[in-house]
Amino acid sequence: MMKAIIIDDEKPARISMDLLLKEFCPEITVVAECENLPEGVKAIRKLQPDLVLLDIEMPGHSGLELLDFFDEKEVNFSIIFTTAYNEYAIQAFKLSAIDYLLKPISPEELMNAVSKTTKQKNIQYQVLSENIQAEKFQKIAVPSGNSFVVINISEIIFIKGEGSYSEIYLKDKTKLLVSRNLKNFEEILLKDSRFLRTHKSYLVNFEWVLSYHKSDGGWLQMENGNSIPVSSEKSAAIIEKLNVVKR
Repeated sequence: MMKAIIIDDEKPARISMDLLLKEFCPEITVVAECENLPEGVKAIRKLQPDLVLLDIEMPGHSGLELLDFFDEKEVNFSIIFTTAYNEYAIQAFKLSAIDYLLKPISPEELMNAVSKTTKQKNIQYQVLSENIQAEKFQKIAVPSGNSFVVINISEIIFIKGEGSYSEIYLKDKTKLLVSRNLKNFEEILLKDSRFLRTHKSYLVNFEWVLSYHKSDGGWLQMENGNSIPVSSEKSAAIIEKLNVVKR
Protein backbone atom coordinates (compact mmCIF):
# COMPACT_ATOMS: atom_id res chain seq x y z
CA MET A 1 0.00 0.00 0.00
CA MET A 2 1.07 3.58 -0.71
CA LYS A 3 0.25 6.50 1.58
CA ALA A 4 -0.94 9.69 -0.10
CA ILE A 5 -1.65 13.27 0.95
CA ILE A 6 -3.99 15.56 -1.03
CA ILE A 7 -3.23 19.30 -0.97
CA ASP A 8 -5.88 21.48 -2.60
CA ASP A 9 -7.62 24.66 -1.41
CA GLU A 10 -10.98 23.54 -2.85
CA LYS A 11 -12.87 21.06 -0.67
CA PRO A 12 -14.90 19.57 -3.58
CA ALA A 13 -11.63 18.88 -5.41
CA ARG A 14 -10.19 17.09 -2.36
CA ILE A 15 -13.35 14.99 -1.97
CA SER A 16 -13.37 14.14 -5.68
CA MET A 17 -9.71 13.09 -5.64
CA ASP A 18 -10.25 10.93 -2.55
CA LEU A 19 -13.22 9.16 -4.17
CA LEU A 20 -11.31 8.61 -7.43
CA LEU A 21 -8.37 7.09 -5.58
CA LYS A 22 -10.59 4.76 -3.53
CA GLU A 23 -12.39 3.51 -6.62
CA PHE A 24 -9.64 3.35 -9.22
CA CYS A 25 -6.38 3.19 -7.24
CA PRO A 26 -7.07 0.85 -4.31
CA GLU A 27 -3.34 0.53 -3.66
CA ILE A 28 -3.39 4.16 -2.46
CA THR A 29 -4.50 5.11 1.06
CA VAL A 30 -5.19 8.81 1.66
CA VAL A 31 -3.77 9.66 5.10
CA ALA A 32 -4.45 13.42 5.06
CA GLU A 33 -6.29 16.13 3.13
CA CYS A 34 -4.92 19.67 3.41
CA GLU A 35 -6.39 22.96 2.21
CA ASN A 36 -3.15 24.94 1.97
CA LEU A 37 0.58 24.47 1.60
CA PRO A 38 1.65 25.07 5.24
CA GLU A 39 -0.82 22.39 6.39
CA GLY A 40 0.47 20.09 3.68
CA VAL A 41 4.09 20.56 4.72
CA LYS A 42 3.24 19.69 8.34
CA ALA A 43 1.33 16.59 7.21
CA ILE A 44 4.19 15.44 4.98
CA ARG A 45 6.72 15.78 7.80
CA LYS A 46 4.46 13.94 10.25
CA LEU A 47 3.01 11.18 8.05
CA GLN A 48 5.86 10.54 5.57
CA PRO A 49 3.68 9.82 2.51
CA ASP A 50 4.81 8.00 -0.62
CA LEU A 51 2.77 10.32 -2.83
CA VAL A 52 1.54 13.92 -2.71
CA LEU A 53 -1.30 15.07 -5.00
CA LEU A 54 -0.70 18.79 -5.21
CA ASP A 55 -2.73 21.63 -6.72
CA ILE A 56 -0.42 24.31 -8.13
CA GLU A 57 -2.93 27.18 -8.03
CA MET A 58 -3.71 28.01 -4.40
CA PRO A 59 -3.99 31.33 -2.54
CA GLY A 60 -1.10 32.26 -0.29
CA HIS A 61 1.40 29.70 -1.55
CA SER A 62 1.62 28.10 -4.97
CA GLY A 63 2.01 24.34 -4.96
CA LEU A 64 5.30 24.91 -6.77
CA GLU A 65 6.75 26.28 -3.53
CA LEU A 66 6.41 22.92 -1.76
CA LEU A 67 10.03 21.89 -2.20
CA ASP A 68 11.22 25.20 -0.77
CA PHE A 69 10.23 23.77 2.63
CA PHE A 70 12.39 20.64 2.35
CA ASP A 71 16.06 19.80 2.00
CA GLU A 72 16.84 17.58 -0.97
CA LYS A 73 17.46 14.54 1.26
CA GLU A 74 13.99 14.95 2.81
CA VAL A 75 12.17 14.63 -0.52
CA ASN A 76 11.49 10.89 -0.49
CA PHE A 77 7.96 11.19 -1.90
CA SER A 78 6.56 11.48 -5.41
CA ILE A 79 4.41 14.40 -6.55
CA ILE A 80 1.52 14.46 -8.98
CA PHE A 81 0.58 18.05 -9.81
CA THR A 82 -3.02 18.95 -10.57
CA THR A 83 -4.13 22.09 -12.37
CA ALA A 84 -7.18 23.68 -13.94
CA TYR A 85 -6.77 24.44 -17.63
CA ASN A 86 -3.94 26.91 -18.14
CA GLU A 87 -2.14 26.62 -21.46
CA TYR A 88 0.97 28.43 -20.25
CA ALA A 89 1.31 26.21 -17.16
CA ILE A 90 0.78 23.04 -19.19
CA GLN A 91 3.55 24.05 -21.59
CA ALA A 92 5.82 24.68 -18.59
CA PHE A 93 5.14 21.15 -17.33
CA LYS A 94 6.07 19.70 -20.71
CA LEU A 95 9.31 21.69 -20.87
CA SER A 96 10.20 20.48 -17.38
CA ALA A 97 9.49 16.79 -18.14
CA ILE A 98 7.04 16.57 -15.23
CA ASP A 99 3.69 14.83 -15.37
CA TYR A 100 0.51 16.61 -14.38
CA LEU A 101 -3.24 16.00 -14.18
CA LEU A 102 -5.67 18.38 -15.80
CA LYS A 103 -8.86 19.19 -13.89
CA PRO A 104 -11.48 17.78 -14.07
CA ILE A 105 -9.40 14.65 -13.55
CA SER A 106 -10.33 11.53 -15.48
CA PRO A 107 -9.96 8.10 -13.82
CA GLU A 108 -7.80 6.81 -16.68
CA GLU A 109 -5.34 9.71 -16.44
CA LEU A 110 -5.17 9.32 -12.66
CA MET A 111 -4.45 5.59 -12.92
CA ASN A 112 -1.75 6.23 -15.52
CA ALA A 113 -0.13 8.92 -13.37
CA VAL A 114 -0.17 6.74 -10.27
CA SER A 115 1.24 3.74 -12.13
CA LYS A 116 4.30 5.68 -13.29
CA THR A 117 4.96 7.84 -10.24
CA THR A 118 8.67 8.25 -9.70
CA LYS A 119 10.56 10.58 -7.43
CA GLN A 120 11.45 13.46 -9.73
CA LYS A 121 14.72 15.29 -9.32
CA ASN A 122 14.63 18.70 -7.66
CA ILE A 123 16.27 20.13 -10.75
CA GLN A 124 13.11 19.44 -12.77
CA TYR A 125 10.94 21.25 -10.21
CA GLN A 126 13.32 24.21 -10.34
CA VAL A 127 12.94 24.35 -14.12
CA LEU A 128 9.14 24.18 -13.79
CA SER A 129 9.08 26.96 -11.19
CA GLU A 130 11.38 29.22 -13.23
CA ASN A 131 9.41 28.71 -16.44
CA ILE A 132 6.01 29.39 -14.86
CA GLN A 133 7.26 32.57 -13.20
CA ALA A 134 8.97 33.88 -16.36
CA GLU A 135 7.21 35.89 -19.06
CA LYS A 136 8.87 33.68 -21.65
CA PHE A 137 10.04 30.10 -21.20
CA GLN A 138 13.74 29.98 -20.50
CA LYS A 139 14.74 26.36 -19.93
CA ILE A 140 13.98 22.77 -20.88
CA ALA A 141 14.78 19.55 -19.00
CA VAL A 142 15.81 16.66 -21.25
CA PRO A 143 16.58 13.04 -20.30
CA SER A 144 20.20 11.96 -20.33
CA GLY A 145 20.82 8.42 -19.08
CA ASN A 146 19.28 8.10 -15.62
CA SER A 147 19.13 11.85 -15.03
CA PHE A 148 17.99 15.08 -16.65
CA VAL A 149 20.01 17.88 -18.20
CA VAL A 150 18.75 21.47 -18.06
CA ILE A 151 19.29 23.51 -21.21
CA ASN A 152 18.69 27.20 -21.88
CA ILE A 153 16.24 27.20 -24.80
CA SER A 154 17.96 30.21 -26.39
CA GLU A 155 21.20 28.20 -26.65
CA ILE A 156 19.64 25.45 -28.81
CA ILE A 157 20.76 26.01 -32.41
CA PHE A 158 18.86 23.09 -33.90
CA ILE A 159 17.63 19.59 -33.07
CA LYS A 160 18.15 16.69 -35.43
CA GLY A 161 15.86 13.66 -35.28
CA GLU A 162 17.42 10.20 -35.34
CA GLY A 163 14.50 7.75 -35.11
CA SER A 164 13.40 7.51 -31.47
CA TYR A 165 16.35 9.72 -30.43
CA SER A 166 17.29 13.33 -31.10
CA GLU A 167 20.59 15.20 -31.23
CA ILE A 168 20.55 18.69 -29.71
CA TYR A 169 23.17 21.08 -31.09
CA LEU A 170 24.06 23.87 -28.66
CA LYS A 171 25.69 27.29 -28.76
CA ASP A 172 28.85 26.04 -27.03
CA LYS A 173 29.33 23.43 -29.80
CA THR A 174 28.30 20.52 -27.57
CA LYS A 175 25.87 17.91 -28.89
CA LEU A 176 23.45 15.97 -26.71
CA LEU A 177 21.85 12.67 -27.69
CA VAL A 178 18.51 12.29 -25.86
CA SER A 179 15.86 9.58 -25.83
CA ARG A 180 13.04 11.66 -27.32
CA ASN A 181 11.95 11.77 -30.92
CA LEU A 182 11.84 15.02 -32.89
CA LYS A 183 8.04 15.12 -32.87
CA ASN A 184 8.17 15.30 -29.08
CA PHE A 185 10.43 18.34 -29.18
CA GLU A 186 8.27 19.95 -31.86
CA GLU A 187 5.20 19.62 -29.63
CA ILE A 188 7.05 20.91 -26.56
CA LEU A 189 8.50 23.95 -28.34
CA LEU A 190 5.40 24.58 -30.45
CA LYS A 191 4.54 27.86 -28.69
CA ASP A 192 8.05 29.30 -29.01
CA SER A 193 8.09 31.62 -32.03
CA ARG A 194 11.79 31.00 -32.58
CA PHE A 195 11.40 27.35 -33.60
CA LEU A 196 10.15 25.72 -36.79
CA ARG A 197 10.25 22.18 -38.17
CA THR A 198 12.03 22.87 -41.47
CA HIS A 199 12.47 19.25 -42.54
CA LYS A 200 11.33 15.82 -41.38
CA SER A 201 14.62 15.50 -39.48
CA TYR A 202 15.27 19.06 -38.27
CA LEU A 203 13.80 21.53 -35.79
CA VAL A 204 15.56 24.90 -36.06
CA ASN A 205 15.96 27.92 -33.77
CA PHE A 206 15.73 30.84 -36.20
CA GLU A 207 17.69 33.13 -33.90
CA TRP A 208 20.74 31.20 -35.12
CA VAL A 209 19.94 31.29 -38.85
CA LEU A 210 22.36 33.35 -40.95
CA SER A 211 20.72 32.91 -44.36
CA TYR A 212 18.19 30.94 -46.39
CA HIS A 213 19.20 29.59 -49.81
CA LYS A 214 16.69 28.29 -52.35
CA SER A 215 19.33 26.51 -54.46
CA ASP A 216 19.96 22.74 -54.27
CA GLY A 217 16.47 22.08 -52.94
CA GLY A 218 16.72 24.72 -50.22
CA TRP A 219 18.89 24.98 -47.11
CA LEU A 220 19.63 27.17 -44.09
CA GLN A 221 23.08 28.41 -43.12
CA MET A 222 23.46 28.42 -39.33
CA GLU A 223 25.79 30.57 -37.24
CA ASN A 224 27.67 27.49 -35.99
CA GLY A 225 28.60 26.56 -39.58
CA ASN A 226 26.03 23.80 -40.11
CA SER A 227 23.82 23.67 -43.19
CA ILE A 228 20.25 22.49 -42.59
CA PRO A 229 18.17 20.99 -45.43
CA VAL A 230 14.73 22.45 -46.04
CA SER A 231 11.58 20.72 -47.29
CA SER A 232 10.16 22.40 -50.40
CA GLU A 233 6.74 22.98 -48.81
CA LYS A 234 8.34 24.92 -45.92
CA SER A 235 9.60 27.80 -48.08
CA ALA A 236 6.82 30.29 -47.26
CA ALA A 237 6.86 29.43 -43.55
CA ILE A 238 10.64 29.91 -43.42
CA ILE A 239 10.50 33.36 -45.00
CA GLU A 240 7.74 34.38 -42.59
CA LYS A 241 9.67 33.01 -39.61
CA LEU A 242 12.83 34.88 -40.62
CA ASN A 243 10.85 38.12 -40.84
CA VAL A 244 9.35 37.59 -37.38
CA VAL A 245 12.51 36.50 -35.55
CA LYS A 246 14.93 38.94 -37.18
CA ARG A 247 12.73 42.03 -36.63
